[in-house]
Amino acid sequence: MTRYLASLAFGLLATTAMAATSLQMVGEARLNVMFFSVYDSRLYTADGRYQPDQRPLRLEIEYLRNITAEALVKQTGAEWDHLQVTHERRDAWLAQLTELWPDVGKNDVIALELDADNRSTFYFNGEKLGMMEDRDFGEHFVAIWLSPDTSRPALRDALLGSL
Repeated sequence: MTRYLASLAFGLLATTAMAATSLQMVGEARLNVMFFSVYDSRLYTADGRYQPDQRPLRLEIEYLRNITAEALVKQTGAEWDHLQVTHERRDAWLAQLTELWPDVGKNDVIALELDADNRSTFYFNGEKLGMMEDRDFGEHFVAIWLSPDTSRPALRDALLGSL
């Protein structure tokens, strides 16, 4: 049984690794706030070009400083405020993220993968953190970076390869 579970786990990791490596980078960007570099971000799609609603999609955030999970969730809420996200499950999503995300430090990577069915899977330094089963979540989450109404239009342009 243990050998079967180890084989199954290896197979799942290999499948995830293959999915990630089969995607092509669309663009990358660094978020600087005042004099501080906060994170580097990278966007991947199947063909290396971004179209709204295109799946699969992977967004990676590599942190360049220590940030608590609480601060990450709070900023997610602030970005949704900016985008005027009023989805009925927004507060539930923020609560799930509070449970899911760890504190991050320099060089830690949180990645989101949206699959063809619009399910969201989060990874922390390559290890699966968990899924957000709500198919509406992913679209609203990536909108923080990819919406034309984002609070960081230059970062969006770089992620979309427009710069």
